[in-house]
Amino acid sequence: MPATYAIMAEFETPAATLHAADKVRESGFHRWDVFTPFPIHGMDRAMGIGNSKVGWFSFIGGCTGYATGMLMIWFMNAVDYRIVIGGKPMFSPFAAFPPSYELTILFGSFGALLGMLFLNRLPRLYHPLLKNRRFALATHDRFFIVIETSDPKYSETQTRRLLESLGSGHIEMVEE
Repeated sequence: MPATYAIMAEFETPAATLHAADKVRESGFHRWDVFTPFPIHGMDRAMGIGNSKVGWFSFIGGCTGYATGMLMIWFMNAVDYRIVIGGKPMFSPFAAFPPSYELTILFGSFGALLGMLFLNRLPRLYHPLLKNRRFALATHDRFFIVIETSDPKYSETQTRRLLESLGSGHIEMVEE
């Protein structure tokens, strides 16, 4: 018998889903998500989601790119291949700025991409919700709240009772 992944509750309207998401967060659940066919204004606040951390990955990547550009040009000109041309200094940050700036953009974009993949735990080639027939309606006209069984607060009877009290039209267990 396959293990149970989560309990899935279906809602009819965006307002009902927003209200239910707020109550699920207030109940203390941590491993849960909301699936809707379009964005719902205020859902981030209802779910307790803060700002994304992807910006920090991009910032660190950009700083690394800038430092790499400056160090690379300094090493090439002042250490590895010293050529005095017209009495100019071996290293000038003004001349090194354009390539360093380009590396800032390149490494920053790599940081954003890799940070997004890391934080979203991608690539994930399989997800238990995708084999649930009813879940396919999330791309059409249905709204779902899914609470994973691995949540520390999860109890099948209490969680089902909570979702029923929030007005869910259909509740079912999702298997692995």
